[in-house]
Amino acid sequence: MRNFTIYLAVAACLLAGKITAQETFESKARQIAEKIERITKEEKEALKIEIEEVNKQFENGTITKKEADDKKKKLAEARALIIENKVAVSQEELKELVQQKVNGKILSSDKNDSSRVKIGRISINFKNDTIRYNKTYKEKRTTSQFVFAAGLNNVVTDGDIENSDFRFWGSHFYEWGLTYNTRIAKNSNLLHLKYGMSVMYNNLRPTDNRMFVVNGNQTNLEDSGLNLKESRFRNVYLVAPLHFEFDFSGKTIKDDKTYFRTHQAFRMGFGGYAGVRVKSKQILKYEIDDIEIKEKMKGDFNSSNFIYGLSAYIGYKETSLYVKYDLNPLFRNNAVKQNNISLGVRFDLN
Repeated sequence: MRNFTIYLAVAACLLAGKITAQETFESKARQIAEKIERITKEEKEALKIEIEEVNKQFENGTITKKEADDKKKKLAEARALIIENKVAVSQEELKELVQQKVNGKILSSDKNDSSRVKIGRISINFKNDTIRYNKTYKEKRTTSQFVFAAGLNNVVTDGDIENSDFRFWGSHFYEWGLTYNTRIAKNSNLLHLKYGMSVMYNNLRPTDNRMFVVNGNQTNLEDSGLNLKESRFRNVYLVAPLHFEFDFSGKTIKDDKTYFRTHQAFRMGFGGYAGVRVKSKQILKYEIDDIEIKEKMKGDFNSSNFIYGLSAYIGYKETSLYVKYDLNPLFRNNAVKQNNISLGVRFDLN
């Protein structure tokens, strides 16, 4: 597709009026460029119609989203191949045109230097029969990453975490989601705004065979009276994280063009999150008379319906050390307030 990109650049420059419309090398090049533009326009319109038909099939429920995406990808690849094959004919015409210029069989409108013609970012030198060009890149200030985090989870009770009622190594959290990364300054890669949507799983495993019991508007840890193999309490949240990220990846200059890449060096982020609780569940596993029993209890357990907190991360490239702290209490009305805290590893995957 590289030649196709070159010809699109030729077409754009020619149609913008950067050369004269005489019966010269330039005017004939214009005709070829217009042909290329017409081919691409027709094929893009055809692809648009095909994509709309696939969208209708998805909306009608005749195909799944994955099937729709696969169809779109195949249609785009097929149209790209058609364009490339059709443009190949015009490519030969352009080569023949250049050869005629080299042999002196066609004139150029460039009176100052008849050995070279420059069309936008494309330079054709007839002395050594070369075509030089610079690629045009459209830089994206906003990129996206898949985020996954995991680690230890516990609660802070009246400012204390050392004497926790929950297992330190057995309690854990997970988080996964999609985040967008927008570079704030046009010519600096240091400061970024990261925002998106995540699903958080906070798990707590009580010690000493205890379980959560709801007593009116209070939720207390009480002895289960059983020899529990597992006692686990889980809250699941849908949250919107927001961070200011300092990325020290810097910039790269190549062919007189500046490129900004992220997640290539040391970086750190500070911010927070807010969201809603999706569900709560308590799981118990134990044995009675050699019979293994697993209980799942669902409900709100007086858990806070809304979650909001502070979070930060610091790391290198895609991997960071990650900490988050809920400002809202774990349970709405408990006399003793407990706030969830998590520490783990975070991966921001481009």
